[in-house]
Amino acid sequence: MTEILEPRCVTTELSGWGRFSRRSVRMASPRNESEIALLARNGGLIARGSGRAYGDSAIGTKLTLDMRRMNRMLAFDEATGQLTAEAGVLLSDVIATFLPRGWFPYVTPGTKFVTLGGAIAADVHGKNHHINGSFGAFVDWIDVLGADGEIVRIGPDENSEMFEWTLGGMGLTGVIVRAAFRLRRVGSGWIRKTTVPAANLADAMAAFETADEALYSVGWIDCLARGASLGRTLVMTGEHADANDLPRDYRAHPFKTPVRRRFTFPFDAPGIVLNRFSIRAFNALYWQLGLRAPRETLVDYDSFFYPLDRMLGWNRIYGRRGFLQFQCALPLENAKSGLTRLLTETAQAGQGSFLAVLKRLGAQQSRFSFPMEGYTLALDFPATPTALALLKRLDAVVIDHGGRFYLAKDARMSSETLCRSDARIDAFRDMRRMRHLEHTFSSDQSQRFHL
Repeated sequence: MTEILEPRCVTTELSGWGRFSRRSVRMASPRNESEIALLARNGGLIARGSGRAYGDSAIGTKLTLDMRRMNRMLAFDEATGQLTAEAGVLLSDVIATFLPRGWFPYVTPGTKFVTLGGAIAADVHGKNHHINGSFGAFVDWIDVLGADGEIVRIGPDENSEMFEWTLGGMGLTGVIVRAAFRLRRVGSGWIRKTTVPAANLADAMAAFETADEALYSVGWIDCLARGASLGRTLVMTGEHADANDLPRDYRAHPFKTPVRRRFTFPFDAPGIVLNRFSIRAFNALYWQLGLRAPRETLVDYDSFFYPLDRMLGWNRIYGRRGFLQFQCALPLENAKSGLTRLLTETAQAGQGSFLAVLKRLGAQQSRFSFPMEGYTLALDFPATPTALALLKRLDAVVIDHGGRFYLAKDARMSSETLCRSDARIDAFRDMRRMRHLEHTFSSDQSQRFHL
């Protein structure tokens, strides 16, 4: 019988996608579950996919597991659209393999360079949460390696409590090894896109509510606009196009889309590049371009879902200090007043966001996932002392309005802030303690939050 040897560990520097906090860590790249079980014996580990979590949730306190070598697609059911794959499979590979066959993920975040394991651990949501919910709604089962080194299959009808904690549990319930999830049938690789300029926040929210039956909806929001223009937004909706919706020349090959040229940002931008003046100018220009753009157009799926993926390494735009993303969810009844205060604070501080996104969320009952029925706002800020001070003020606004925060985007929030914003924290801690998970699976983030 062949002896399983523990994979070699290397020391490397890691950070989240925001590049805000960097740390020298031990990392191993397991090839199978047996190697993961050996590594788990020493505890203090967390699984990591492609490193697209913005903060420190995928950096282990003692050891980080690089899951990218476990990237095989194992089975596909053409009748149901169920794909079984290892945790390190990228959504980009799923799309490249199955879109030409007429299948697309039911739920996708704003980048396709996330792994299956990461999508489950963060229970990612997309532009269609108000219709379809989050990624976990389409996961049929997950194989998780627990603190005892054994694999347990969990799902809606099997070990359902653990399944619910794992969705959005940020890898703290065990190592996701493989999973089965469903894809949707689509008629082409194109999206019918509609753009509605909204002059202020009230108009933007009305546009979202009017478009509540559109499959996809998202808003780019000018976070530096003030006065009567506070919250002006380009609200974009989308539907999968059928072959008959395409120009005649495209109908014979409806899944063939243009190969977009990708750019790599080659260096860390000087800090002076992103300042209140350049960001204000960018926001104003983007708004004007949106006003002049066609109201209805046909765009390829890549342009609609993943505009930032075109620039590889776009996180370097923020310079060596990195950046911080703030993403909150506000309950529907408090969303307008909460968003007004958040945007007012941001505009007054002059700490504009290069990327500001507004989405309508649907109802979701989850043990630990981020979404709630209401609105979510995401803002990016260069990592400066001024921005950190602003973010603390924004935290207080969210708490005052009954909102909560997206852990996949967090890099700096305090444990006290998390506890005040989310009544589920104590139950999550108790579950980890009862299942003896707290010492085996831990990240810098979980340590910061005392989870």
